[in-house]
Amino acid sequence: MSEVWNYGDILDAVGKVVPGDRAAFIHGDNVTTWSEFVARSNRIANNLLANGAKAGDKIAFYTRNRPEYPEGMAAGFKARLTHVNVNYRYIANELIYLLDNADATVCVFAAEFADQVSNIRGQLPKVTQWIQIEDGFTGLDDVTSYEDYATQGDDSTLDIKRESTDQLFIYTGGTTGMPKGVMWSHDALWNVLGAGGNVRLGIPGSENIAEHCNRVANNPSPPVTLPLPPIMHGTGLLSAVGAMANGGTCITLTSKSFEADLALQAIDQHKVTTVTIVGDAFARPLVEAMDENPGKYDVSSVVAVTSSGVMWTREVKAGLLRHNENMLLADGFSSSEAIGLGSSVMTKDETIEVAQFTLGPACKVFTEDGVEVQPGSGESGMVAVSGFLPDGYYKDQEKTDKTFKVYNGVRYSIPGDFVRVEKDGSLTLLGRGSNCINTAGEKVFPEEVEEAMKFHESVADCLVVGVHDAKWGQAITAVVEMNAGFELEETELKDFSRQHLAAYKIPKRILMRPSLERAPNGKANYKLIQEFAESQLGIA
Repeated sequence: MSEVWNYGDILDAVGKVVPGDRAAFIHGDNVTTWSEFVARSNRIANNLLANGAKAGDKIAFYTRNRPEYPEGMAAGFKARLTHVNVNYRYIANELIYLLDNADATVCVFAAEFADQVSNIRGQLPKVTQWIQIEDGFTGLDDVTSYEDYATQGDDSTLDIKRESTDQLFIYTGGTTGMPKGVMWSHDALWNVLGAGGNVRLGIPGSENIAEHCNRVANNPSPPVTLPLPPIMHGTGLLSAVGAMANGGTCITLTSKSFEADLALQAIDQHKVTTVTIVGDAFARPLVEAMDENPGKYDVSSVVAVTSSGVMWTREVKAGLLRHNENMLLADGFSSSEAIGLGSSVMTKDETIEVAQFTLGPACKVFTEDGVEVQPGSGESGMVAVSGFLPDGYYKDQEKTDKTFKVYNGVRYSIPGDFVRVEKDGSLTLLGRGSNCINTAGEKVFPEEVEEAMKFHESVADCLVVGVHDAKWGQAITAVVEMNAGFELEETELKDFSRQHLAAYKIPKRILMRPSLERAPNGKANYKLIQEFAESQLGIA
């Protein structure tokens, strides 16, 4: 691409061609039009700079899904501030670590979290602007009001020169240790997300902002996007960014946690075109709600449901297609530091194998010592992507060097996902190396066993861990969450799993837990499940 891309420039330009009365954000009964969004984000950006923020400063967002999150992020882009996502479930020491590690000077927080902010802000002297979103909770009296920033002051476009190297941080917890900030430049992120095009639909990216704006202005079906996972996680975050950059509408739900009925009501009422989820944790409740209430919700407007981050089973995909056979179900194999590793698309005419992806065009698979894995060899390796990549991890050169490697003169991001490359070039996802179970010398990836177990009609969800065993070293242990009306039949499930797994991969024990307590973004809490399994089996 010849253009130097910056999201602040993109939003300035898009805001001039989008109809002013089009909804930019919808949150319950609260609607922010595009003309209001442009003026509000300009005011916030001008106020941020007027109160001491400088280009390159970090602006952290500590809130649930609300319109103020993407709106405030847009203001940050315009002011050349670097976005930092804050997990609102963190306790005090985690919050202090993240905000300090990010060198945040601005923190936008919801009044719901005022008590936590009150407890930690004395230990965060670098944060000079605490900006409070009024959300119905009793907040702090001695901080700046978000609405004051949004409604008072200069609403003109900023007279500012931005750079393609301006950054957006995505803090990711990974599998061990404290979270690290993945540093994406605006240019790399815009391009890796398609530059306004869509690889899956065969739409090339725009060559420059003028071409992109022409597309936005003449799009007869502007995107109406519903990100269901928290925007403070990468999948939801990039969904909201995409809605803004493409002149669409971003809808956020008013509930604290995901509610399938509320999501379906929003789809029906606002004619949502794209729904963003994270695997079965979101898709299964949607299917169940529609199955229990046939015809109650009109989901015919949905063109695509996109998922990333965890496996999404074929059975649940088929359930969605029963209610709208024209949907495209796109399963992205990506992570915060490696976007575009692979994809899997299912439609009414084309089913797919679970955990099987088409290798991305800029991807290869390497062994741990850097040898490229050949298709059909049966050898597993770590998938790697080149091209538009993050700059690394903020203030962590050691982790940067471990994840971003140069092979044959090409820089790759290798986040640690192990795959097998089939003869046709497709990928079978095995799992994260850090979760790999070593049982009697054989390596087994939990995700492969989990998906096999979830084929059984009684199993709603499954997580697999390895527990200490004198004979096997580690014994594969499955913890299942049952569907309503079913009881655990351990022998039956073991026998069933033989249809899908080699003998050494079959769980030695299968335990039941009422809830696997996945995070709202669908991510597994393997530490919790490990402790549960060890407790149930009497393992110290």
